[in-house]
Amino acid sequence: MLRFIPYLLKTIWRHRARTILTVSGTAVAMFVFCFVGAVQEGMSDLTHRREARQSLITFQTNKFCPATSRLPQDYDAKIRQVDGVRDVVPIQVFTNNCRATLDAVVFYGLPAEKLQAIRNFRLIEGDWADFETRQDAALVGRAVAARRGRQRGDSFRLGELTVHVAGVYESSDPAEENYIYTHLDFLQRHKGQNQVGTVTQFETLLADGADAEAVGSTIDEMLLGGTVATDTRPKGVFQARNLGDLKQLIDLSHLLAFACVGLVLALVGTTTLMAVQDRVKEHAVLQTIGFTGGRVFGLVLMESLILSAIGGLVGVGAATIVLWGSDLTVYTEAVSVAFRPSLTMMLTGLAVALVVGLLAGLAPARAAARAEIVPALRQG
Repeated sequence: MLRFIPYLLKTIWRHRARTILTVSGTAVAMFVFCFVGAVQEGMSDLTHRREARQSLITFQTNKFCPATSRLPQDYDAKIRQVDGVRDVVPIQVFTNNCRATLDAVVFYGLPAEKLQAIRNFRLIEGDWADFETRQDAALVGRAVAARRGRQRGDSFRLGELTVHVAGVYESSDPAEENYIYTHLDFLQRHKGQNQVGTVTQFETLLADGADAEAVGSTIDEMLLGGTVATDTRPKGVFQARNLGDLKQLIDLSHLLAFACVGLVLALVGTTTLMAVQDRVKEHAVLQTIGFTGGRVFGLVLMESLILSAIGGLVGVGAATIVLWGSDLTVYTEAVSVAFRPSLTMMLTGLAVALVVGLLAGLAPARAAARAEIVPALRQG
């Protein structure tokens, strides 16, 4: 069947306008399908990473935006005493926007000696010594540095807050590259603020085998009699809760993906059916020179597959380029979700295009294979 591909390409190109419109429509639908897939993968990656299950976030109860959470810093000593706790890191969070946005800036202030213990990233510019010895130093995620045009040695200013970029880092977690890390004391004392003795949240690292839910409940019960009540959840659950309505909208995007698949099915199926109707006599001639009904069926099916595959390749390729080039990220309540293309996304998009191409060609191929030769030859 592969030896007939040149013939099929010529027949497809015979009606250029129709072919171009079909391929374009398929490409747009697959572009949206892959984009939705990247959004869903970003959410899943955020909440299901091992780090998100092996650490807890303790936040002030009934508070949402980091600007409203105030926990006594000395809570860390109490949390450290709980069974199953390996370490506790006090964190001050500062962001310029708690609403859902595509361009927020999020600062995390924590003790410098703890940063390498709780974050797995690699410096691509700068060095740790510069960060550790300078109080106003910051390590900037690669995505933030690219969007804001910053590199090592530059200053980064956000309102009254100005930091020195001591390094730029990259991480295996795309969302992590959208944060800026600085010193806890600096963020507590930056101009216009005096929050010494309080922090936004605690990140608790669990010992191997510890039950995250049980440890979290124990922490909240122990601190219930303190000056500020707490809410402790696994990191992934905490982030998902902060995303709130945005997560529900992302979940609903499954419907958009299904709509894109239906659109490709309709486009390719209609185009293939029109091609079969245009070439009724041609298919009859093929059968008179020895082509079986099964071979005609295969040719039409292959034509549908080629149309869908070309559109799929264009759409998946365009989505991959756009997602890689844009570093698209959505923020809400100091949590970021990064939308990056993945090999899984690309392979899924191509597989969907091929399967839909086969399904779209079944009915037209069956009609072409079962057409009676004599009436078909009389047409045209």
